[in-house]
Formats: sequence, C-alpha cells, structure tokens
Amino acid sequence: MFLAFFYKLKELGIPVSPTAFLTLHRAMKSHLIRTLDEFYTASRTILIKSERYFDLFDQVFAYHFQGAELPDVDGLELDEIAQAMLEEWLKDPKTMAGALGINEEELNRMTPEELIDYFKERLKEQEGRHDGGSKWIGTGGTSPVGHSGYHPGGMRVGGVSRNKSAVKVAMERRYKDYSLSGPLTQAMVGEALKRLRNLVPAGPKDQVNVDESIYRTMKNGGEIEIVFDRRLKDRLKVILAIDNGGWSMDPYVSVVQTLFDYARAQFKEVRTFFFHNTIYDTIWEDPARYRKPMRMAELSRLDPETRIIVVGDASMAPYELMSRDGSIYVQNRSGKPSIECLRSLAHTFPHSVWLNPVPAPMWGYTRTIIMIQQIFPMFELSIDGLEKAVQHLMAA
Repeated sequence: MFLAFFYKLKELGIPVSPTAFLTLHRAMKSHLIRTLDEFYTASRTILIKSERYFDLFDQVFAYHFQGAELPDVDGLELDEIAQAMLEEWLKDPKTMAGALGINEEELNRMTPEELIDYFKERLKEQEGRHDGGSKWIGTGGTSPVGHSGYHPGGMRVGGVSRNKSAVKVAMERRYKDYSLSGPLTQAMVGEALKRLRNLVPAGPKDQVNVDESIYRTMKNGGEIEIVFDRRLKDRLKVILAIDNGGWSMDPYVSVVQTLFDYARAQFKEVRTFFFHNTIYDTIWEDPARYRKPMRMAELSRLDPETRIIVVGDASMAPYELMSRDGSIYVQNRSGKPSIECLRSLAHTFPHSVWLNPVPAPMWGYTRTIIMIQQIFPMFELSIDGLEKAVQHLMAA
C-alpha cells in the first residue's frame, strides 16, 4: 500500500528518495504515526523537500487514500484556465448574457464540472485560433467557453472544507500558490529571487579582498592566504521593459518590479521602462508613459551585453504589431511598424527574452503571440519560466 504511494509520487515527478521513505517507515514502526491524519503530516514533512511539490503531493494523497481523481499533470494548466474563466463569467452574468444574446436555458443545464470538461475538450480538439461560432474557443460567438463566453447558472468554483480530516485538507489544495508552474505571485517572489541570482555572471576572481585576506591570514596563525573576489564591474546590466497599459497586465507589474528591486544589489545597473501592448519607437521610464521617453536609437547605443527582459502578454490587434502607424497613441507613431522595432531590439541585444503571463498552451491561439515568439525567445511568467529564461540569458 505505502510502496504504491511512494512510486506514484515518483511517477508524477516528485523527487522522493528511498532514504526518506525508509525514515517514514521507521517512524511508523516506532508507533509515532497512528492515524491517517498523522501519516499525512509526517509523510509530507519527511518525503517532500520543497514547497513547490506540496500541491501535487496533496493531490496524490487524496487520490491514493480516498480515490479522488488522479491529477493530470499535462492538464493542470487547463484546469486553472477554466476555473479562472468561470470566475470572470460569474462576476456579471446577466449583463454578459444580454450583450451576447446567449440562450441561457441551454447553458443553465450544464453543471460547473461539465462546463470545465467541455472547455478542456474543445481546447484539446482545436488546432488554431477561432473567432465567432458556437463550438470552438475564441473571441465572441456563442460557445460557453472562450473569451467573452457565458454560463448563466449559479455555481461555485473551489470551496472550503468543513471537515478537517487529512483527505479533506489535502483536497483543499492550500498550496496551489507554491506551484512553480503557475503565474508568478507576490508570495512567490522569494522563490523567484533564487532563480534570478543565477543571472550574475561568473567572471574571473582577479581582485584582492584585503580585509578577508588579513582575516584568513590571522586565522591561519600567520600563514599568508590571499583571497580573490570578482570585480564589481563584472555585474550585469539589465533592462526590464514592462507592458503596463492594460488590465490584463495589472496583476503582474508590481510583482515583477518587486522581484527586480530585491535583486538590484546583484546588478551593476537595472533600468525599468514601460510600454503598452508592444514596443514602437519609444519606451518610457515613468509608468505613466508621458514624461521620460527614450527613443530606440538612444537605447541601441547602450552596451550590447545588456540583458533585455520584456514582460507582456503579447496579445493585441494584429494591426498594432504590423501597421506602420499601428499605435493607438499618436505620439508613438514614427512610420515604423512595431514588429520592425522588436526585430531591431532583439538584433541589438542578443541576450534578450520575453516573459509572458499567458499560459503556454494558450499561445497558439493568439496571432501576435506567435509572431513575437519568432523574434524573442518566449517563456512563461512563472518560476519555472523565469529559471529557463535566466539560463537562456546566461548562455554564451
């Protein structure tokens, strides 16, 4: 029974070690664990070494000891997307139904679980972007899933257990925010900072640390030991460009700024700029994008070894990216399409990435995301995505 539990944890990617498993068995043999509740607490404490796996552990525990549905690792992101969409629909269902002319009676017969399953099935079947219609996922249309979709029936997504047994506690999934594959949140800044520390280059240690050399020499009883450090000038320059012009990016702007503020001491220079939707001929140092502009020509004169990190959902009307005067702001129009500005930026700074808060499985449904992916290496705005982005930025 417990061996199957151990192998199921390993099968789903949780790095549980045989040593930890034997430790758990010794605790049971010593009668330190007498109930399922105590086993839940002890096994999670002994077997799981990182909070990133708490949520997945809870799901496997509920599956193994209560017969709950086994987590579909590939489908976890779809579950999160579906639930997020349901929450949005329920904020103002009557207004949404009136605006779209949806048949409320037909959709009202679907349970929340059926609606989520319907969404996931349509998403798996769909092979491209779709606008309008009654079956596929896209913008508009009468399908009950997709942007601006609607389900009029009252429902509740998630919930809180009243019975605090081990299985009920596990099924609450209290540690979803610790998952490294979900969107970056304020609570995860500390964990994300560990990944960002790898962005400091490993240059040669060619500068004598006088204070540390004296300390080591005294500690060695007079035997001289010279300590070398890396020069401060070896620290990287980083430019952070954040899309702060739409409601879809609002939850992430402060998180990203906080993350880089914490990491500022590690870099020689961190400069933050702002844009709306995409980058044209100008970006701004002030969040209002009004008083402190910087032209692309001026930006291109900076050190080409500077690391460029662009943060945005890359979702917009295609003309904003492709038209010569595609910007909705007159002061942004320079006669150049944004896509040319992005290509120039990526060419000038070869160490550049794009971080996107939109889950990767959804990228293929937005034309502008696909186009920007061809210019910048794109990664999810999550801890795992940040780690991969840092690895790419530091590659030779």
